[in-house]
Amino acid sequence: MISDLFWAYLVAITLLTITPGVDTLLVMRNTGRGGLRDGCVTSVGICSGLFIHATLSALGISLLLVETAWAFSALKWAGACYLVWLGIGSLRQALRRGDAPEVREEKVALRKVTMVASFREGLLSNVLNPKTALFYMALLPQFVDPAGNAFQQSLMLAGVHFLLAMLWQCGLAWVVVTFRSLGVNARMKRMLNGLTGGFFVAMGAKLAST
Repeated sequence: MISDLFWAYLVAITLLTITPGVDTLLVMRNTGRGGLRDGCVTSVGICSGLFIHATLSALGISLLLVETAWAFSALKWAGACYLVWLGIGSLRQALRRGDAPEVREEKVALRKVTMVASFREGLLSNVLNPKTALFYMALLPQFVDPAGNAFQQSLMLAGVHFLLAMLWQCGLAWVVVTFRSLGVNARMKRMLNGLTGGFFVAMGAKLAST
């Protein structure tokens, strides 16, 4: 790989990583729901999806999706429906007043199940995002040396993105946990869930309408 290309990629991918979006809100929401581990597992799911996009980009499937109208529309609608589904879940949490002690104990007992759900939510959020597919299709080939192995280079670049995104998102999760430990009341938590849910629903509607 050409060194200048790598540094250019590093700058571009860093700017992409720190730009707030659906991934950022999903990590923050799940951290508020289940703590630091929940947020970090969500981040692992999101970042694992990058390898799928890199593989599809290297194989040329992303290009096929873009050039095939019905396939891209199907991906777009799947992503839109998933965002709306996440948003409705957050809105339901925002409308929930509070749990009895026995219900809270049951949620603690189901913490491991929540971790699986967090990984799945993060992975699907990334894989079903057509904007990520477009980004990898348009950006990744520009930083691949034609003289080398395109597949290996694509996975390596995705690995760099994985590390940067994990550091950033887990850092955000730590910030959320820190603020929560300072004593955020139930009304504030419901308000944050409401804002997050509204954002997810709006993003899903926007994605479906474009």
